[in-house]
Amino acid sequence: MKILSVCPNSFAANTYILISDKKALIVDPSVSVSAVEKLLCAEDAVLCGILLTHGHFDHTISVDTLRNKLHIPLMMHSADATMLTDGKINGFYDFYGQECVHKPAQTLLSDDDTIPLGSESIKVINTPGHSPGSVCFLCPDTEGKQFLITGDTLFANTIGRCDLWGGDEAAIIRSLASLRKLDPNITIYPGHGPSYVLGKALETALYYTDF
Repeated sequence: MKILSVCPNSFAANTYILISDKKALIVDPSVSVSAVEKLLCAEDAVLCGILLTHGHFDHTISVDTLRNKLHIPLMMHSADATMLTDGKINGFYDFYGQECVHKPAQTLLSDDDTIPLGSESIKVINTPGHSPGSVCFLCPDTEGKQFLITGDTLFANTIGRCDLWGGDEAAIIRSLASLRKLDPNITIYPGHGPSYVLGKALETALYYTDF
């Protein structure tokens, strides 16, 4: 499975495009539709759906524009589902004093679900803490190994904040502990900032919390 990374000028939240057998899924779209279509055209791939690592506004800005134009479904964890439709809890109101809402998700995910893409599949790992429905997506890479999209649970140099709606420091400690069960050598692709090695990112995370 191939991964492409796009970072928009607004909010600096990473958008990822996953491609397998010319089929694609977009993760946390906060870029323009034209930017997405340009990448898909270069890869000769068709976009089949949207995945969200969580429901905060900076990761969801383009979801309705993409759905309206391309008629594709949106998938996110059930515990964050209300964040799309409630502008008071998705963070936008906290920063800008007004609401930003979207249409509900078409598919609600649970921990350990698998999402097919081409001939491969993506595993859903619920990692609450930054938000109740925060997830990581474990994907096969092009060399038969794996990589992990971590959203705002784990970054290269820190962990996700827990002081917004639904945040839970005890929960993120448990979530980080669960990620230690994975191969420490795999690459993580966070919701903000650069990619990094999982084991090294978890070592850094120990400075912020004891898990």
